Amino acid sequence: MKSLASFFTLVCAILFAPPAAHTHVPYIETEDYSAEHPFVVTDSIENSKAIYAWFETGTDVDVYAFEVSEPVTVYAQSLVIACPSLETLLPWFAVVGPGLPVPDEALPFELAPGYGAVVVKNKNPGEQRDTFFEPFSAKTYFDGPEFSREVTTPGSWYVYYWDPYKIGGDYVAVLGLKESFSIPDILRSFINTMIIWFNLELHAPCR
Repeated sequence: MKSLASFFTLVCAILFAPPAAHTHVPYIETEDYSAEHPFVVTDSIENSKAIYAWFETGTDVDVYAFEVSEPVTVYAQSLVIACPSLETLLPWFAVVGPGLPVPDEALPFELAPGYGAVVVKNKNPGEQRDTFFEPFSAKTYFDGPEFSREVTTPGSWYVYYWDPYKIGGDYVAVLGLKESFSIPDILRSFINTMIIWFNLELHAPCR
């Protein structure tokens, strides 16, 4: 059973982890990341973040926005916590930006003039999904599709996440891989890791 003592042991492991440890700053969605009120990346899109979000309904589309002023590597991934209740959730996402081609796939949102998208699909329903254990959150996840590409065109860019099968539920949007943490990042990690450690970010029981 998870306990406060176990959590504080985990925190010490995070704070004194060797450089090879792979960590993300955890964020928790408290209001819908809509097109009108997206999650705005205020530092570099290359800096690693794991946003614990959810599709409130099967038609919910979450939006993550960032600015590009110089060449950067854009990394994104969709993960799902390996709960029996989330086994059928297979989020797709699309990286949207100026100058990209218009995709062949139907999108659940409209592209602005001059914008295109790269759609990143998940597994098909019923296909085997790999899992992995992440020690900082003490959770097992269904592995998900990834996007990694250098972006050079300046302007406003976005990552859209949605559930093409309209089931809804909790998922994790991973943005960036670079481990560069500020003091606010460390404080946020301490608070949100405790919330995630005890499954308090979930909107339905993990069963």
